[in-house]
Amino acid sequence: MAEILVLYYSPGGTTAEMANTVARGIEQVDDMRARIRTVPPVSPVCEQIEDTIPESGPLYATNDDLEQCAGLVMGAPTHFGNMPAALKHFIDTTSPIWMSGALVGKPAGVFTASTSLHGGQETTLLTMMLPLLHHGMLIVGLPYTQIELSRTKTGGTPYGASRLTDDLETHPLSEEERKLCLALGQRVAEAAKKLA
Repeated sequence: MAEILVLYYSPGGTTAEMANTVARGIEQVDDMRARIRTVPPVSPVCEQIEDTIPESGPLYATNDDLEQCAGLVMGAPTHFGNMPAALKHFIDTTSPIWMSGALVGKPAGVFTASTSLHGGQETTLLTMMLPLLHHGMLIVGLPYTQIELSRTKTGGTPYGASRLTDDLETHPLSEEERKLCLALGQRVAEAAKKLA
């Protein structure tokens, strides 16, 4: 069974819920399985040390997770129109994988969430794609044949799944956002299966 890595950062739980939904989409494709991983936070003041295994939730990602995956779906909240430092910090440690070419030709997709409608979802998705393109990955988006793109009043872009929320309890994942997360997972898994 091939594995698609779902790599995310979620300090408040919003992108974690999206990651789990993307994973369900991946596992709707025969012979495909999701491997969910996260990254630890970083400190702007000094080096922050975390145990190698978090107290709860998914394990922290390693370069081995990337090398072994058949595809990647990466997500994070929007911070000033870009991915947060924690995810970028992890990406910046992947030079050995870049040098080996381990990700070349594998499919990848991206997802994000923001607390305002024009909070930079699309710029975050686009900037998350840049290191993936440097790794030689094949970017998978969401085509407008996904009717939810035309119907959504919250999140959803052709660049990847997105979500609008400021409170998980009062604003759960909308039906369109949920379907687009599932579709992104399915599309990356299907692409990986065809490329295998």
